[in-house]
Amino acid sequence: MKIETKCLHSGYTPKNGEPSQVPIVQSTTYRFDSCDHVAALFDKPTEFMYSRFANPTCEAVEKKIADLEGGVGCMLTSSGQAATLLSILNLCSAGDSFIASSSIYGGTINLFGFTLKKLGIEVIWVDVDADYDTIVKAIKPNTKCIFGETIANPALTIFDFELWAKAAHDNDIPLIVDNTFATPYLCRPFEFGCDIVVHSTTKYMDGHAVQGGGAIVDSGNFDWESVYRKTGKFADMVEPDESYHGLKYVGDFGKAAYIVKARTQLMRDFGCYPAAQSAFYLNLGLETLAVRMPRYCENAKKVAEYFKKSDKILSVTYPGLEGDKYYEKAQKYLPLGTAGVVSISIKGGRDAAVRFMDALKLSSDEVHVADIRTCVLHPASATHRQLSDEQLVAAGIDGGMVRFSCGLENVEDIIADIDRGLAAI
Repeated sequence: MKIETKCLHSGYTPKNGEPSQVPIVQSTTYRFDSCDHVAALFDKPTEFMYSRFANPTCEAVEKKIADLEGGVGCMLTSSGQAATLLSILNLCSAGDSFIASSSIYGGTINLFGFTLKKLGIEVIWVDVDADYDTIVKAIKPNTKCIFGETIANPALTIFDFELWAKAAHDNDIPLIVDNTFATPYLCRPFEFGCDIVVHSTTKYMDGHAVQGGGAIVDSGNFDWESVYRKTGKFADMVEPDESYHGLKYVGDFGKAAYIVKARTQLMRDFGCYPAAQSAFYLNLGLETLAVRMPRYCENAKKVAEYFKKSDKILSVTYPGLEGDKYYEKAQKYLPLGTAGVVSISIKGGRDAAVRFMDALKLSSDEVHVADIRTCVLHPASATHRQLSDEQLVAAGIDGGMVRFSCGLENVEDIIADIDRGLAAI
């Protein structure tokens, strides 16, 4: 099926007389006829047994997202941050390191640079535009993976998948990519060598700002066993798991080893699984994803072009705009468009940016992005507030930057609102 059809039909196929829409299974528990049946599930988890691990409503949505991305399995989480955290903890332990692009989302920078540091896991920052040799030089013997972002939030850099994937695979480590802004409609990172994808489903996938959520998708392409035999890395993917009665993830689950391990170990212990109701709402958003994404891209390009004409704007960043630094990479990896977020830097810095935002009426000033309604944010004051001046520069952020997330309104109304904001400067 094409992606437009998958958005509607993947994950759940009702049988004769069954509900047309994915049912909400509002239950934490499942009943069994025998003690032996339950015991078997604690040797090899192949059925629903408790909703901290899995739920039928969530599973239908997980299957849909896996199909949209082209992966072998997916696990939903309670937030995008939870998905990012578990994607790293599934590979790294105290004493390990991993590499991350320096232009990723501010909340992820805090997670990697502060919280994981407390757990004894080191993040090695590398510029998103680094060449192959620079990336490889940053890799240490204890480095377990590389993490990047398809379209960085809010710097809007474009990740060079093939370059980073080669650096990762030449050194026997997987590549994890946050595909939140692109969604699988605009980009499918597995087609360019990525191994694991994470999403904040709170954004475009949901699209309506009604629930927080995240997802981890496993491509099934990384050969954990051969890398283990060669380097000794990723032993817990291959050797028996003492915390789960000697379960062997590669041996028992093959290509789905990574995502099963994430569920069996990490979801079991952290319990950051979404409610069935949240998955139901997410599915409603996914059903219109292929209809919404082109409109976001169309509106954002017109808005970017309009900002470009204003003498009150210092710079406009939108990779779908010809002349943008990342335009060529966007054409390669995201030919259908680069989503609905435009980053602008207003002359006059922080004070001018605040006056612009406070004068807007249609556009909402809120800690959110990628909604059906236009919204704006001042990253230096909000999402990236904890970053030092040096980190702000590395993330491509200055005091005059405004993240302008175009919604699905008529673009003429959005532009009229922009005029109102510019008039206040």
